Amino acid sequence: MRIINNREIIEDAWVHLTDEEVPANGKVTVPFNRWLAEREALLARDGEIGVRLNCEAPEELDRLVPDLPQIQLIMLELSRFVDGRAFSLARLLRQRHHYTGEIRVGGDFLPDQIYYLSRVGVDAFEYRGPETLEDVLQVFETFSVKYQPAADGPGLIQQRRLAVQ
Repeated sequence: MRIINNREIIEDAWVHLTDEEVPANGKVTVPFNRWLAEREALLARDGEIGVRLNCEAPEELDRLVPDLPQIQLIMLELSRFVDGRAFSLARLLRQRHHYTGEIRVGGDFLPDQIYYLSRVGVDAFEYRGPETLEDVLQVFETFSVKYQPAADGPGLIQQRRLAVQ
């Protein structure tokens, strides 16, 4: 499957498991409940591990915080986009918990939301809508200036103006 990762379209190397047997190596993600049940076995395998969090159950993040240094990918799953919980969870991961791994969003979101999700720290997107990934990627070109600080670093319009003076 192709995804958007760091503003590029790439082939996804991660395998999303639900109830399947966990392979001995490779990059796999598991649902949060499976992580809780099989944490030790998942950490003992030879390969990167990711955990999928349900954005409608934000309390899952609180229980995952102690394990964040051992998790290479956090996937925020949106079964339906009804509020800003994905934005809040991504921001908490980056700014409060200093998570440096990949944050990915998958599920029901609109293409025009990926720019704002990237501003709060999301690296990758599994988009399943009708638009092509190439079209969705163009959303990043829509905005040329930033007025507020965010997790995606400096580059505010005020800083650019001061540099010119």
